[in-house]
Order: sequence, then C-alpha cells, then structure tokens
Amino acid sequence: MTNQTVTRAEVTDAIVREVGVTRQESSDLLDKTLELIGSALEKEDEVKLSRFGNFVVRSKSAREGRNPKTGEEAVIAARRVVTFRPSPMLKSLVDKD
Repeated sequence: MTNQTVTRAEVTDAIVREVGVTRQESSDLLDKTLELIGSALEKEDEVKLSRFGNFVVRSKSAREGRNPKTGEEAVIAARRVVTFRPSPMLKSLVDKD
C-alpha cells in the first residue's frame, strides 16, 4: 500500500491528458469546480456528486473536552464542519483487494 497524496497540479495534468484542453483551461476548470462546491457548502447546501459521494455541513454543539497534553478541561466552541459520505461505488473501489 502506498501513501501518496494527489495534488491539485496532478489533477490538473490528468484533466489535460483525459479531456485534451490546455493546462490553463484545465486549471481554471478545476478552480471553478472547487469554488462552486465551496460556495454551496458555505450556504449550507448539500453537494451530491453522483458515483462519488455527498458533502454535508453539520452543526456541532459546544461541549466539554480535554487538552490532550495537560489533561486540563476546556470548552470546545460550537462550530460547523463538513462531512463526506462516499457513494457505494466509491466504497467498492476503495475496498478492492
């Protein structure tokens, strides 16, 4: 098993190879796609990408926690987080042995 990270540049290069557009067009396409996803999540809309998965914004309540270094109790503020739920198709691709 390799622990390799796929970078934005690698995705851009893959779009150039697969779609046949210029590197600049590929970069612009990726940037716009990520911008649209981010904007939707900012408005707390759910983002559903067929055969990939769903991104959802969840609200988490304030709660008591502990500093792992000192063990001191602290209040964790309420916040919004993005969660991802993979599609069954993506799960099956990842689970292949």
